[in-house]
Amino acid sequence: MALDPAAILGPDGAVARRLPSYEVRDEQLRMADAVARSIEKGGHLMVEAGTGVGKSFAYLVPAILAAVELKKKVVVSTHTIALQEQLLRKDVPFLRSIMPQEFTAVLVKGRGNYVSLRRMDVAASRAGSTFHKPEEFDQLAEMRFWAGKTQDGTRSDLDFKPLPSVWDAVQSENGNCLGRECPRHKECFYFQARRRVWTANILIVNHALFVSDLAMRASGYGLLPEYDVAIFDEAHTLEAVAGEHLGIQLSNVGVDYTLSRLYNERTKKGSLAFYGLSDAVAQVRRARTAAEDFFEAVGQWHARQSTPTARVRRPMEVSLALAEELRKLSTAIDRGAESIESAEHHIELSSAGERCEALADQVQGWVRQGIEQQVYWVESESGPRRRVRLASAPLDVGPTLRKLLFEQTPTCVLTSATLCVGSPPKFDFLKARLGLTRAETLALGSPFDYPKQAEIHVARNLPDPSTQPLDFERDVIAAIAFYLERSQGKAFVLFTSYKMLEAAARALTPWLAERNIAVFAQGDGLPRSKMVEAFKSDLNSVIFGADSFWQGVDVPGESLSNVIIVRLPFSVPSHPLLEARLEEIRKRGGNPFVEYQIPEAVIKLKQGFGRLIRTRTDRGIVAILDPRVLTKPYGKTFLSSLPECPRIVDTQTFDRLPGPSPGRSA
Repeated sequence: MALDPAAILGPDGAVARRLPSYEVRDEQLRMADAVARSIEKGGHLMVEAGTGVGKSFAYLVPAILAAVELKKKVVVSTHTIALQEQLLRKDVPFLRSIMPQEFTAVLVKGRGNYVSLRRMDVAASRAGSTFHKPEEFDQLAEMRFWAGKTQDGTRSDLDFKPLPSVWDAVQSENGNCLGRECPRHKECFYFQARRRVWTANILIVNHALFVSDLAMRASGYGLLPEYDVAIFDEAHTLEAVAGEHLGIQLSNVGVDYTLSRLYNERTKKGSLAFYGLSDAVAQVRRARTAAEDFFEAVGQWHARQSTPTARVRRPMEVSLALAEELRKLSTAIDRGAESIESAEHHIELSSAGERCEALADQVQGWVRQGIEQQVYWVESESGPRRRVRLASAPLDVGPTLRKLLFEQTPTCVLTSATLCVGSPPKFDFLKARLGLTRAETLALGSPFDYPKQAEIHVARNLPDPSTQPLDFERDVIAAIAFYLERSQGKAFVLFTSYKMLEAAARALTPWLAERNIAVFAQGDGLPRSKMVEAFKSDLNSVIFGADSFWQGVDVPGESLSNVIIVRLPFSVPSHPLLEARLEEIRKRGGNPFVEYQIPEAVIKLKQGFGRLIRTRTDRGIVAILDPRVLTKPYGKTFLSSLPECPRIVDTQTFDRLPGPSPGRSA
């Protein structure tokens, strides 16, 4: 049976019959047909589809048809919560209302997002010996009331942000579950959700959960049921998310937190105190001393490296006493649990023992560099309490994704507005990074009229930021002001470093104040979503944003008429993971700048450009202040990767801030 997305998305389709103003988009139909073919025939597909194509309908419609007509199980994975919410609250309900096929789509959340009713009862019974802050008792009481009326029992349904100590005491956990033996099993939110997941046609997840599931499958169990089709939207982020979830993350703060849950020396509270396990309490003290010694030794090593993030090239010569003491603690807890008759309390303790054992494995795995083909590093942040973080990530996630995903799943579809580099567009970079050696590719433009809607301005007369960084940072302040004046704010200024962002915000605040332009600078403490809300509601305002503002932020309309890109977004090659990847390319005779740094930066530049035009009526400019797009041979690759629209080279010099705006006295 051939899948026919045009019956839904075509000129005479179900969407057109419902929406009189519906405009058929050729790019959307071509993408939907390509997705349908990949599902029917098997095989993988990469699709770059520009802003405005309507990617979500282009993959959801064939996915729904395949799920219903071909009985395929489909997983749709996104990077951002915003896109998940769009799919669940807008796109899926609309398609359900117009498609003749009946289908079910559910959001899959990680287990730790659900409240465990049994653990909540246990937490209430021992609250006096676990909590010591008034707000902890208050929150637990509020949660118990909320548990009686919530529909899904997940943390996002709470109208307050729970304290970690409270949520940890009540969340559903894999090793802390009685299954069918649980007195609250029938009411359990997590198992109700699991039943819906097993019967649904379409599962919506995020990349983090998807990759966690892949890692678990390698050990013989998983979070998701077997699926036939995996669709990745925002697929340009998949490599980075996979790297984060296929390595080790460990910190002194995390270890201390785990130990304090068991026994807090200052308050004399914790689960071990509640059960009166004095031997285990004594072992917590020994483990805490070992943790202090261990992180002090790692911290001293880090201090000698004179860099915030330091790569550990060979196993570090530090004592493994912490791993040993954590294993002894696990044994002491298990021994104490044997004397507890209640199954509910017994499992609480054995789960805590497993956590200590897992922590010991992480410490030992990191010190001995036990996972092959991983890059290991240390990060340190000073503050009221120094934070030392140990991390590792795969040198290359491609082999793991190829083995666990692309060779196991009949059809994978990867889509984003930014997967290609250059003109004609090439997918080679991301295919290689993700280990996807064989796939159909399709590069679709955008239905937007970029030649009429957008202009690219390039500032020629600025110093080269790679050879004259201080001169560039000084002069670029005036260039930012010059382009902000063109649109009276209404701009995103995108930076590649927080240090430069802060310097520009400081220098330009008086100038902006004179023009009554509000400035929202990332790093001032306001969450990204709140910054965007404030920006939208104040027409004469500007956002100074770093990494997270280059992608996933949607501001249609006049509010955003100008995107200023301060520097080409090359990653800092001093980060251990990037440094190791570049070394590996060099080792096999390749050119890391050409093979990795340029294509990675091109994809990020395309993301930044994509903030400007979000609808057919948007108008504006993108100003690139980095003169290397004109002076370096690779500049053509950057400019040719952007949509076709007028390119204007601005030749004025930027040696001082623009003078008073018209109508104002100097």
